Amino acid sequence: MRAIFLNRFYWPDEPATAQLLTDLAEGLAARGLDVTVITSHPGLPDVPRREIRRGVRIVRVAGTRWHEAGLAGKAADFATYFAGAVWRVLFTARRGDALVSLTDPPLIGIGVWLAAGVRGARLFHWVQDIYPELAMELGGHRWLRVLRPLRNLAWRRADRCVTLGSEMAAVLVAAGVAEEKLSVAPNWAPAGLAPAPTAAADSLRTEWGLTGKFVVAYSGNLGRVHDLDPVLALAEALRAAPHIAIVFIGGGAQRAPLEAEAARRGLTNVVFRPPQPRARLAETLALGDVHLVTLRPGCERYVFPSKLYGATAVGRPVIFLGPGGCELARLIVERGFGLAFDRNAVPALAAALSALSASPADCARLGAAAARFAREQGGPEAATARWQELLAPVRAC
Repeated sequence: MRAIFLNRFYWPDEPATAQLLTDLAEGLAARGLDVTVITSHPGLPDVPRREIRRGVRIVRVAGTRWHEAGLAGKAADFATYFAGAVWRVLFTARRGDALVSLTDPPLIGIGVWLAAGVRGARLFHWVQDIYPELAMELGGHRWLRVLRPLRNLAWRRADRCVTLGSEMAAVLVAAGVAEEKLSVAPNWAPAGLAPAPTAAADSLRTEWGLTGKFVVAYSGNLGRVHDLDPVLALAEALRAAPHIAIVFIGGGAQRAPLEAEAARRGLTNVVFRPPQPRARLAETLALGDVHLVTLRPGCERYVFPSKLYGATAVGRPVIFLGPGGCELARLIVERGFGLAFDRNAVPALAAALSALSASPADCARLGAAAARFAREQGGPEAATARWQELLAPVRAC
């Protein structure tokens, strides 16, 4: 038996799912599992189509990388990887293998389900986000509901579906997935992160002109699922507190319009920096005195932001801006490592940040709770053990 993972990104790419899958695949290989990853080719001349790295067999299929061309380019990227990956599964998978399909591109699990049926392989859906519901919520494209019956059937026919939280799991139950086929396995912080004093990022603060600032960091993808307009309203509310800086680190669909709007409003307390390489992740996360995590209302059942785990791994408080009472908000408040605010509570959030900036002791208390939460989550090693257990029935076949 082999485990074959499918995701559009893997090492040397560095989106969040690429980092997670790299940690997991290498961890499973180190425990003796035969692991293959079918991913897309980054288009770099020095990256081979096939290689074995740290025990993981990597198969890269040809496809486009046109995401900068807008929605049409993204659709081409999705379609070319979808076709190439499913075709490769048909020639790679054997009876009894475990096919683990992530959700980039959306709905690739349908193609993997069909290929698994042809090859007699076992099927696992690792549901990182839920489409087409997210696209319907963000774009209002209600016609996409026609895709749900086939997607639901692919879920129901799987050997197991793995979600990131209980609210996501409830969506699968409503789609008819038997509860005994469901597992909740949270994501984790990338390997190599640990609590660090603020001074650990002093050189970066100097480089970015943030010396002496209380940094409210947003680190990660600035995608449409994240509610970022209220963050600019927060910057407006904090104009009278020039010692507080809001720092966006990353790229995504909202980066350019946010940057333009911040400039239009003259928000000198907002700083934008490009995505940083994984080698600098510990440094960039340590830069923040607190970290922001946001979600658009209506999306909370379909996604669970993994940036939460990186922030807690370096021992930083988390401020959630999004739907009150959702699973993520409850987790942060109940475990005591941050605060949660509705998108309409910007004045209260501004007051809370002003208070935290004046109270290192309160920041330290929340940060200690964050580090404790991260330790209890266990990181990549615990995630590898969870997945080894999930795959164990397949290994016995």
